[in-house]
Amino acid sequence: MSDGLSSLADEHHEHDHEHPAFEDGPVGELVTLRDWLRYALSRFVRAGIFCGHGLVEPFDEAVYLLTDALSIPSERLELFLDACITSEERPPLLALVERRADERVPAAYLTGEAWLGEFSFRVDPRVIIPRSYFARLLEQRMRPWITDPDGLTSALDLCTGCGCLAVLMAHAFPHARITAADLSPDALDVAAENVADYGLDGSIELVESDLFAALQGQRFDLIVCNPPYVTRDSMETLPPEYLHEPAIALEAGEDGLDVVRRLLADAAAHLNPGGILAVEVGHNRDLVEAAFPKLSLTWIGSDEGEDKIFLLGREQLIDAA
Repeated sequence: MSDGLSSLADEHHEHDHEHPAFEDGPVGELVTLRDWLRYALSRFVRAGIFCGHGLVEPFDEAVYLLTDALSIPSERLELFLDACITSEERPPLLALVERRADERVPAAYLTGEAWLGEFSFRVDPRVIIPRSYFARLLEQRMRPWITDPDGLTSALDLCTGCGCLAVLMAHAFPHARITAADLSPDALDVAAENVADYGLDGSIELVESDLFAALQGQRFDLIVCNPPYVTRDSMETLPPEYLHEPAIALEAGEDGLDVVRRLLADAAAHLNPGGILAVEVGHNRDLVEAAFPKLSLTWIGSDEGEDKIFLLGREQLIDAA
């Protein structure tokens, strides 16, 4: 979904006066893609970038950013390592590398694109960058907890952000009515673009709502929520990359559970009999169990081996009320 180098080129031309020695520096000395990858990697390592938005190493980010900007398939990188980067392409490439290293802008915001599994989504600073552990669960259609995925009739994605989980839900449960809700109208604008990209305007309803506030009287077979859950202490120590994301999508009070408390208080009233609530809370399992000792939570393990999502049935919520 990137527009290649055009936008960065425009930005470079607007600020040429800030780089009077451009042609004598990296732009003049770096010729091949191999040169640029080496330069980008060195800049990223020396700058101490943090890779926490889908890519795990500075080298991966260098490959991703440069191949995306040059419209080169990253899986065929070796074919292009010795290809010459033209003089027109070099200034915007340098601007891209410098923004990632100096301003610590996440790679996804620089390309305007983020991935969950095989699904690509538009992103910008109006929304948090997708990195949900729900992606694998929805790829598996929430089995075995959803025994009949084709029989699911309604599902809700709360705190939808860019709409990524709603799109995944529409693919996992093709016969279900999907509702995607978020407090932020800006986030919903981005979600609308992603829903349209996948041709799901008729399957996904976008609703501006502070949790269930605008959903009175509606019930669902499944509610999925990836809410803000960063604790106050953790917010103060986040790497600079996360500070480019909307704080409202991250911070959730002293123990990170302000939104989860409100969610659990009202969820039963919005679930059909036999319905399931699934909530992602990152590394906060201990905090959740301490805060809700009466709830019999089912924890789902992630690829990293730590439980980050809990499940509750409607009847469990009612019994614990």
